[in-house]
Amino acid sequence: MTDQDGHLEDGSDDDESDYLNRKVETDYNGDLGSLSSLPIPLSGWPQTFARSMDIYASSPSLHGMGLLGSYGLDQDSLLSSSIRQNQQVAEATSALDDSNVYLEEPLLSQSRTDLEECREKVYWENGASLTIQDSGYGNSEGSSFIRASINGMNVLAGVGILSTPYALFNGGWMGISILFLFALICCYTGVLLKRCMDVNTQIRSYPDIAHTAFGQTGRIVVSILLYLELYSFAVEFLILEGDNLAQLFPKMAMSIAGKSLDAHQSFVLLAALIILPTVWLRNLSLLSYISAGGVVASVVVVLAVAWVGMFDGVGFHHHGNLWNLNGLPTVIGLYAFCYSGHAVFPNIYSSMKDRQQFSSVMILCFIVCTFLYGSIAVLGYLMFGNELLSQVTLNLPREKLASKVAICTTLINPFTKYALILTPLSTALEELLPSSKASARTPLLLWSTCIRTLLLASTVVVAFVVPFFGYLMAFIGSSFSCLVSFILPCLCYLKIFGAAVSRSEMIFIHIILVVGIITAVVGTYSSVKNIADNI
Repeated sequence: MTDQDGHLEDGSDDDESDYLNRKVETDYNGDLGSLSSLPIPLSGWPQTFARSMDIYASSPSLHGMGLLGSYGLDQDSLLSSSIRQNQQVAEATSALDDSNVYLEEPLLSQSRTDLEECREKVYWENGASLTIQDSGYGNSEGSSFIRASINGMNVLAGVGILSTPYALFNGGWMGISILFLFALICCYTGVLLKRCMDVNTQIRSYPDIAHTAFGQTGRIVVSILLYLELYSFAVEFLILEGDNLAQLFPKMAMSIAGKSLDAHQSFVLLAALIILPTVWLRNLSLLSYISAGGVVASVVVVLAVAWVGMFDGVGFHHHGNLWNLNGLPTVIGLYAFCYSGHAVFPNIYSSMKDRQQFSSVMILCFIVCTFLYGSIAVLGYLMFGNELLSQVTLNLPREKLASKVAICTTLINPFTKYALILTPLSTALEELLPSSKASARTPLLLWSTCIRTLLLASTVVVAFVVPFFGYLMAFIGSSFSCLVSFILPCLCYLKIFGAAVSRSEMIFIHIILVVGIITAVVGTYSSVKNIADNI
C-alpha cells in the first residue's frame, strides 16, 4: 500500500518489491527522460551476475610485472552479499522513519521516494563484493584505454580460434566474408549495449539492460541464456582437453566399473579431476592472472601453426574451394561463436576511467581478434585443405616441437578459465538456496561446494554424450551467441530508445535482426541435426 505521495505506508515492507516493479511499469511510458530517472529494482534473481563477471573486466594489466597482476574474485564475499542484501534492505527501510538514510550526493537528480533512496544506498554499499586484491598493479580510478582493450581482447580471443580453419573449409574462401560481417555486427551491437547503459547510472550488467528494457521477465530470460552459454563453454573446454591430450597420447585408455574409456574420454575425466580443486577455490586471484593471457595464447598458437607450415615440412599447397553452400549453416555458427563476448562488455565499460573511449576499445578489440581469426583460418586451410578437423591443432604433426607448443598452449587456458566460467552460474544457483541453509558459514560453504561439484560432473556427462567439438561450437554460436550478440542488443536498444532512433539506424538495426534470426534458425537446426546424426 502507498500513500498519496507514492511512499510505502508503515508495515508494508513485504510488498516493497511489487511496489517498485509497479512503479517502473507505471512511470516508464516510453519517454527516455523519465526512464533515466528511475532506479533499477534490485529484487529478483539474479543479483550476483555483474559482480561475478567483473573478474573479466579486471584482468591484470601490463603494468608492474609483464602480463601478470593480482586481481581476484572473493567468492565468499560475493555469495554472502547476495544472501544478506534483502535483509539489509529491510533493516534500512525500517530505519527510515527514525533517521535520514540518503546518499550524500544522489546519483540521480530527480527526487525519489524514501524506499528508492534506501534501495540505491544498499545497492552501492553491497556492489563491491568483488574483492580487488591490489598489489600495486591496478588503477583504483578505473581501467585505461590500453588495459580495457587488453581485457576485451582476452574475452574475444578464445578457443574459437582453433575452429576458424575448419569453418573456412566448410564455407570455402568466400565464406571468410561472413567472419568480417559478424565482426562488424558484433562490434556495433557492443556499442549499442554501451548506449543502453548510459540511460541509467545504476545499469551495471547485461541483465540490468534487459531489466530496463523488458522488466524482470527480460532480466530472467537473458540471465538464463547467458548462464547456458557459459555452461556450454565449460563443456567445450573439457572436449578440447580430451581431444588435444588424446592427440599427444593416443594410446591412453582407462576402465571404470567395467566400462572401457577411450583416450578422449579418459582425458576428459582426468581433466575434470584436475580442474575440480580450482572449482572449490574461494579466491580466484591466481587463476585470474594466469588466464588473462588469452590474446597472448592466441598469438602463440597462430605463430606455432605458421611455423609448422613454413619450417616443418607441411607447406601451403592446398588451394581449397571458392564457395561451399552446403557448409554455410556450420560456418555461421562457428564464426558467431568467435564473437561471443557481449556478456562481459558492460563490465568492461563500467570499469573504464574514460568511458567515452569504449567505442574505440571495441573497434580495436574486434580488429585485432578478427586479424588473428582470419590469419589462422587462411594458414590452416592452405596447409591441410579438405583434411581439416574441427580443431586445427588435431591436424598438426605431433612429433614436431612447434605442434607441441601449439597444443600445450591450447591446453593451459581451459584449465585456468574453467572455474572462472563456472563461477557466475554457481553463484546464481547459490542465490536460490533457502535462507535457513545459508544463514551459517559452514552450511553455506558445504552447499556451495556441492553445487560446484555437481556442475562439473554434469559437464563431464555432456562432454561424454556430445563429444563433437565443432558441431557443439556451431550450436552454441548459432543459438546462444546469436541471441546474446546479435538479436538481444538490438531489441533492448529499440525498446529503450524507441522513437529516438533515427530512420537510417532503425533500418540498419532491423537488417541485423533479420541476419541474426536467419543465422540462429538455420545454424541451430543444422548443428542439432549434425549432432543427432553422429550420436
